[in-house]
Amino acid sequence: MAIAGCSSTNIEGATPVAATDGPKNTGSYPNLNIPPQAAAEQFTEAEKNAKLAQLKAEAQAQGSKGGAVKVANPAAALNTLAKQHGADALKEIEAKCDPALDPACK
Repeated sequence: MAIAGCSSTNIEGATPVAATDGPKNTGSYPNLNIPPQAAAEQFTEAEKNAKLAQLKAEAQAQGSKGGAVKVANPAAALNTLAKQHGADALKEIEAKCDPALDPACK
């Protein structure tokens, strides 16, 4: 009896998947000799070259801004950062106090 309460036999409003999606039989073959119309006006060769030149110029401008810092020994730099980071973070946190939360804050 409990299983019957979970099942439903009401199929009103349900439509078969094949009736709403998929290919439709129009009764004729598509004419592949008609070229498709473009959705937007196509770029000319000059417009294409101008846009590519602009893109390359912007990419070069970004690349010449210095980029990443060169480190001679990355492992040593990371170890130094690991040793200093905790102390630096603690100093930064302690420097910021809220008088509303800590009455001893000056």
